[in-house]
Amino acid sequence: MDAIAVILEAPETLSLRPLALVPIGPADVRVAIEWSGISSGTEKLLWAGRMPSFPGMGYPLVPGYESVGRIVDAGSDARARISEWVFVPGANCFQGARGLFGGSASTVVMPAARAIPIRETLGRDGILLALAATAFHAIEVGGVPELVIGHGILGRLIARIAIASGGTAPTVWETDASRRDSFDYAVIDPASDERRDYAAICDASGAGDVLDLAFARIAKRGSVTLAGFYDRLAFAFPPAFMREARLNISAEFTPGDIAGVLALIDAGLLDLSGLITHARPAGEAADAYPQAFTDTACLKMVLDWRTM
Repeated sequence: MDAIAVILEAPETLSLRPLALVPIGPADVRVAIEWSGISSGTEKLLWAGRMPSFPGMGYPLVPGYESVGRIVDAGSDARARISEWVFVPGANCFQGARGLFGGSASTVVMPAARAIPIRETLGRDGILLALAATAFHAIEVGGVPELVIGHGILGRLIARIAIASGGTAPTVWETDASRRDSFDYAVIDPASDERRDYAAICDASGAGDVLDLAFARIAKRGSVTLAGFYDRLAFAFPPAFMREARLNISAEFTPGDIAGVLALIDAGLLDLSGLITHARPAGEAADAYPQAFTDTACLKMVLDWRTM
């Protein structure tokens, strides 16, 4: 059968067209997608043609690793899972396009083991599970931060998970005044912060000059954890040398990180509401993707596959 999929034909060239799906194997499920998120980090690099050459990278490709939907069919070994509401962290099931991520489509086929059961009551907020797991992993790698740089959606999730995990509320830096919303933690202009002894800093800004900013503010032997994805980073060595700075790089989230996030949600400690700011019908994907990457008011864009 076919699915309607978002396809990056080439950098900054997007279409929405049918693609044939691979047949369902005995251990596979078919998921009807209802919502998919647009990543302003990795997918922006794909859109701009600046993504490093990972295995499976190339055009045309189907983006997306933040989807939720219902299992509507399954192979002989997974029939018991039909009707489950699941999170889809991507799929590689298309004929005629690469599935490096593969979640932005009306329907996907995937191994049942990769379809993660979640509460249906989360609705479209369920697409945030990948970002929340990324935030959880950053804290696992670098510890609970005293300072978070950037109050985009990843920075907000890092701050929320730090508090949900029992840590002290971090300070958050944000240069955009429109993003200094009031939460259970302080969000301030970095220019107004005189502190220079942060023991643990976590960057969620993705800015290329963030290390110079961070190394000027850490305590002796303090650490900086990079939670974003960066094209290139550079920094002045002397400030880092004088503080014997440590650098942590947080990579992909793990199944354990997803389990940790779901446990916080189930315990009522982590709330994902209020983070999705924009939603558009999937049929408007060609406009939704550029908006997600350029509109500073857009924290998170989702596509609604129920309305084409």
